[in-house]
Amino acid sequence: MIIQRLRALVLIGLSTSVLWCPVAIAHHVLGRPSYGLNENSNTPPSMQVETRIGGYFVNFMVFPAFPRPNQPGRVNLYAKRVDTGEPFQGDVLFRVRNDTWFGAQERLLGVQRPDDNVYRQGFLFHEAGDFVITAELQAATETHVIEFPLRIGEPWPLGLMGIAAAVVVVLLAALSILQRKRLLREKLRGTRSEARSS
Repeated sequence: MIIQRLRALVLIGLSTSVLWCPVAIAHHVLGRPSYGLNENSNTPPSMQVETRIGGYFVNFMVFPAFPRPNQPGRVNLYAKRVDTGEPFQGDVLFRVRNDTWFGAQERLLGVQRPDDNVYRQGFLFHEAGDFVITAELQAATETHVIEFPLRIGEPWPLGLMGIAAAVVVVLLAALSILQRKRLLREKLRGTRSEARSS
């Protein structure tokens, strides 16, 4: 009986102490404040792609974790041979284009040489949006192309297709309302003409 009362008192004490604990809210990743992160941070990348292209394993990463407009970022690419594990030592050409169906403009970001077997390409975007970064490797007689999606900031949620769909929905709703009004007018005319004839 005494042991059960002691257990109950301990449980009550623990539950009330948990209620009085202060709440800690942290805005950091890996012990560093998130407002101080930039392209040189050692935090995890926003996206990482590992793929095999031709005879190479390719690892592609974007830093910082959440790229924003008007803040510098960096793309890291590492490629090694599948059979020997030897790192790729040629030049890598980096391009970027808007991720849109119409009017996608492509521009050159740069051509990079390996730095400690890693290809590092910086970028700076002035507007939010969805982009595609392309890395091109020339190995022997083959050209290997890797495409990598990149989101900068928070783009407007409705793209061109969303706007087109919204316009179509509004037009269909307007046509439906006009059709109903026309049918109602014809019905009223029919009842009026029947009332006159009788």
